Amino acid sequence: MRIAIVSDIHGNRTAFDAVLADLRRTSPDLILHGGDLADSGANPVEIVDRIRDLGWQGVFGNTDEMLFRPESLQEFASQSPPMQPLFAAIEEMAAATREALAEERLTWLRGLPRIQIHSPIALVHASPQSPWHAPAPEAGDAELEAVYRPLGQPTAIYGHIHRSYIRSVAGMTVVNSGSVSLSYDGDRRAAYLLLENGKPAIRRVECDLDRET
Repeated sequence: MRIAIVSDIHGNRTAFDAVLADLRRTSPDLILHGGDLADSGANPVEIVDRIRDLGWQGVFGNTDEMLFRPESLQEFASQSPPMQPLFAAIEEMAAATREALAEERLTWLRGLPRIQIHSPIALVHASPQSPWHAPAPEAGDAELEAVYRPLGQPTAIYGHIHRSYIRSVAGMTVVNSGSVSLSYDGDRRAAYLLLENGKPAIRRVECDLDRET
């Protein structure tokens, strides 16, 4: 069985179209999304509508929560006072995205779960406890095990940090799916995760990111 995880699209239609084309080639049996669908990109409405039309199950991310529960950004920002000017800019962009999506789409985002279980995998956006906090690729095995072992599945998958990796941790596999948009791992190509019979592999897809405005 093939399972694909597509995460952190961030309203980027160009990168999403490239990933969809690659998905047609890999032909997974199940496609899940890892959240952060709309905010900060040029096409938030189109991305949300296409995900809904495709019928993909998934989880909400921190920027999704920021849209349907604006106070979540203030709660997170309160933990980092020196970064307040940055959070003010983020909130300004979020307000525009929120207005574009309108209430019906925000209600759909609000209805997404925090965790998806499709044995033998568990999917969260960042961690089971929060869509805002996640371990980095450099985290120790003990931290990864403490965060993801409670999911109770052999493979734990998350997005959020935009840095893909695959780690074996005490008999469990921890995977970051990477980001369709805004990769931070030194490779600008879109990334998504493909599991074939339980074996994970990161797919990288060429796309013209300069076209996205």
